[in-house]
Amino acid sequence: MPRLRADIPAYADPAGLSPVFLDSAGSSLPPQVVADTITAHLRREGEIGGYRAANERLDDLAGVKSAIGTLIGADSSSIALSDSASRSWSDFFYAVPLRPGDRILISGSDYASNAIAALQRARATGATVEAIPSDATGRIDLEALAELLDDRVKVVSLLHAPTNGGLVNPVADVTRIAHRVGALVLLDACQSAGQLPIDVTELGVDAMSATGRKWLRGPRGTGFLYVRPEICRELEPSRLDLHSAAWTGPQDYRIAADATRFEFWECDVAARLGLGAAVRYLLDLGPDNVFAAVAANARYLREHLPGVRGATVRDLGTEHSGIVSFTIEGIDPVEIRDRLRESDITVTVSHRGSTLLDMSARHLDAVVRASPHCFVTTAELDRFLDAVERLAHTN
Repeated sequence: MPRLRADIPAYADPAGLSPVFLDSAGSSLPPQVVADTITAHLRREGEIGGYRAANERLDDLAGVKSAIGTLIGADSSSIALSDSASRSWSDFFYAVPLRPGDRILISGSDYASNAIAALQRARATGATVEAIPSDATGRIDLEALAELLDDRVKVVSLLHAPTNGGLVNPVADVTRIAHRVGALVLLDACQSAGQLPIDVTELGVDAMSATGRKWLRGPRGTGFLYVRPEICRELEPSRLDLHSAAWTGPQDYRIAADATRFEFWECDVAARLGLGAAVRYLLDLGPDNVFAAVAANARYLREHLPGVRGATVRDLGTEHSGIVSFTIEGIDPVEIRDRLRESDITVTVSHRGSTLLDMSARHLDAVVRASPHCFVTTAELDRFLDAVERLAHTN
């Protein structure tokens, strides 16, 4: 813990009252090495120009993929870097061929961006979009999924951990069932990468998207896509450039053989180096240590929030992530967020529009979302709980 705290600028003043940061599910606090890596490269670009500066770091850029591969159990050739999880998810999804009558299945807790993309492609191709029912715990209903499947199901959009609560879906089981009919499984790991164990081989997914700015504690404007090598060779992205493909003749081009086909040449080199620094920092800490600390912090909040008058924890599932969602009777979640901010306590609000199917089914317009990373102390969690208690009593 001392190292974690020392490596975060927000805690630089040991004599001052530290902020209570509970929004790693939004955009976490990066370690100092991330900021240093980014600014050092930007300074170098200012000295010799962007091309030369990038060429000096070619091995380090390749190392970003290697570090990610180590974290998720994949070869670096199966990883494509991008500017966001949404970009990565969309690049794979729009490469999956669809025809009239084909079916797209989405999770009951699927994220708005994924659902909108699915609906857009369905309109354009004549495919249909259907939601997989949830079971009594809120997780994907595996029996219902099995009954939904036939050979017209081409892709299953699966949320590992939704944005609006601590639910964790049974990824390996979903993948096993979906593969019976040849459906592809696209895993959205935006809220799980960096806080839950992920081994893409064990999970069996065909593709996985993730962001850098959340639990990985990297910079904004970064993300990555994993594509199972056997599937990668069969898919042609909807957009290509001279990096993802080679112009081989007046009427010919050759697509990159690996996940590079899902990348473009132009990118934010400094940000990607920063992402690599963040992933290596996590690997150095020991991912299992970080995962355990996140789980312990979230469990502490779930145990103590119900003691606040009028508070209801809204998390579903039997296995939980580091996201803790709650409401307080009679107080709008936005007001809770804003009043906590006055005490330098950072949480956020998840609105119905982000997870329309799930929130509508539960008759929720919004929930407060607290997401404590491994660097948050028990004393800070208690400050948060005390502040929430005061809010409830002033209502």
